[in-house]
Amino acid sequence: MTTGRRRLSPEQRREQLLRIGARLFAERPYEQVWIEEVAERAEVSRGLLYHYFPTKRDFFAAVIKDASSRLPQLAEIDPTLPVTERLATGLDLFLRYVEANEHSYRAVHRGAVGADPDIRAVVRENNAELERRILADLGADPDARDAEIYRVAVRGWLAFVIATCLDWLDRRTITRDQLRDLCARTLLGALGLGQGEPPGSGPW
Repeated sequence: MTTGRRRLSPEQRREQLLRIGARLFAERPYEQVWIEEVAERAEVSRGLLYHYFPTKRDFFAAVIKDASSRLPQLAEIDPTLPVTERLATGLDLFLRYVEANEHSYRAVHRGAVGADPDIRAVVRENNAELERRILADLGADPDARDAEIYRVAVRGWLAFVIATCLDWLDRRTITRDQLRDLCARTLLGALGLGQGEPPGSGPW
């Protein structure tokens, strides 16, 4: 007897499972997401899900890595816009993502699952890529005398963004626009780029 269900390739099945996981981890804390429900929604056996992802933490790490790869990057925003506008646009898109996925964001950066080596590796990889993109887009010269100072400033800023996002999710005492502007001003100030200054007019 046929069920009429479309057979998926391994790549399509993995993508389906990741989409389901992303929805569930966005809606609930990590501890309240059950592998059995993921399998049920995908209409597959739990054993098949474990074939793709051996543990729940492996599954969560894959969901986070996949979601991070889909985030808009500063370099993908209209390059004709001033740097300050591109930064504000990128931050606004990022904060909307954080707000829509607050449970998984907390789990990654605050919950016990965030101490998992695989999760930490994903976060380090994402931050390193963001650091490279931000410095390149702002016109940083990697061979400049003070290049390491600017790399450290961007790394520190990324930690600042994580901390302020967690505070915002918990307390909501400022608006998303206010948080966006705060983060943008902090980065521009740390790099010595005033409002409206093009790349190259700062201390590069």
